[in-house]
Amino acid sequence: MRILLTGAAGFIGTHIAAQARERGHDVVALDAFLPQAHGPGPYPDGFERLDIRHDSLDAVLRDIDVVCHQAAMVGNGVDAQDLPDYAEHNDAGTAHLLAAMARAGIADLVLASSMVVYGDGRYTCPRDGDVPPAVRHEDDLEVGRFDPRCPVCGGDITWREIAEDTPFLPRTSYAASKVAQEHYASAWCTLEGARTVALRYHNVYGPGMPADTPYAGVAAIFRSAIARGEAPKVFEDGQQMRDFVHVSDVARANVAAIERVGKHPTGLTPYNIASGHPFTIGQMAATLAEAAGGGAPVLTGDYRRFDVRHVVASPRAAAEGLGFTASVRPEEGLSALATDPLRTR
Repeated sequence: MRILLTGAAGFIGTHIAAQARERGHDVVALDAFLPQAHGPGPYPDGFERLDIRHDSLDAVLRDIDVVCHQAAMVGNGVDAQDLPDYAEHNDAGTAHLLAAMARAGIADLVLASSMVVYGDGRYTCPRDGDVPPAVRHEDDLEVGRFDPRCPVCGGDITWREIAEDTPFLPRTSYAASKVAQEHYASAWCTLEGARTVALRYHNVYGPGMPADTPYAGVAAIFRSAIARGEAPKVFEDGQQMRDFVHVSDVARANVAAIERVGKHPTGLTPYNIASGHPFTIGQMAATLAEAAGGGAPVLTGDYRRFDVRHVVASPRAAAEGLGFTASVRPEEGLSALATDPLRTR
């Protein structure tokens, strides 16, 4: 199969390219090499430097069977001033790619989405049942009550696993752009009779993840702190629940989607890509620190009101629809991350 892979020089893209080629696929590797992600160069061989927002895609799409779209501006995007950048890179870039695919008659897309589309997940209230969380209030946060309340009765609620039919509740510029990417892909499917598999990644980590850039996630931030001889600083009480999924598993899920997207019905089919083993941020920091022989994490009690408290996915749909189950448990993968090399640009 001949695959066009965007964002091929990125953290996840490089792992997808390697695994796809091991499976015998022909990968056409594109990357814009944005300075904030890759620095000023020089850039490695084996990639075509192309910005999907501005450059013509018609030539590179010839004879392509499926597109795997990883290119995106990532990071939190927590300031309203970030909105135009995320819209320009992620939304406009995806729209240009889809238009070019329509011209080329390509009907199969694997799209990198994210668990951030869900916001703070879903909860169960003993009185009101399944509810979204209420917005956290400063009065609660200041006294160390970090869990959200029921939006109906104001009482305690308990997080639960979220499935792919959980309503969107984006909280950041990046999250809004990921929702928009899925909507553009869904509209393209309707207009073109096409198929999209949208992979909603949870917290991806592993060798080659970027450090000290806008693309760094919490695992890389903690890992970089440990490398500097500093103890990881954990916000709130460290009990924020997440799912940390190894990049090798994420790449394997992409290859499975590439090979199976053509068997899916017309339209967009989303899948959570997760390890299936919930882990707190405090546990993650402690695992990294212990494996590196560093100082114990410091619970700062600091908070940001817009931060997600808990978000944990159900991995069942990906197991059924893609035959994908993660193989790396967070205890093992995060311990290895303590000595895994990071990419500094």
